[in-house]
Amino acid sequence: MIDFAAVVIAVAFLVLVGYLVPTVVQLRRTVAQSERLLAQLNNELPGLLRELKGTSENVHAMTIQAKAGVDRASVLMNAIGEVGQTVHQVHGAVRGKGVAVGMKLARVFSGMRAAATTIKDRVHKEGG
Repeated sequence: MIDFAAVVIAVAFLVLVGYLVPTVVQLRRTVAQSERLLAQLNNELPGLLRELKGTSENVHAMTIQAKAGVDRASVLMNAIGEVGQTVHQVHGAVRGKGVAVGMKLARVFSGMRAAATTIKDRVHKEGG
């Protein structure tokens, strides 16, 4: 009976080894591929990091330039707004003075017409 148990244990061990060998071989291939990938990353990573740093510095410089441009544009827009307000004030003043001048001219013309009518009437009375 002990011999039979030993044979069963031996057969079970062989079956177990038969299933484990392909798994171990696949694991070995996976580890080898991982090592190759890590070696490739070690070679390429420093260059990628340098490029990334350069790109980051370029973006930073462009951001500073854009901020300066926006600041200049803001100053220009404020100046244009002030000029617009000044033009509006001058327009209002000219318009107000224009109305006053127009009213004065209308009064002058009205007075001249009245004077001309009066002169005509006198000339007509004296001459007729």
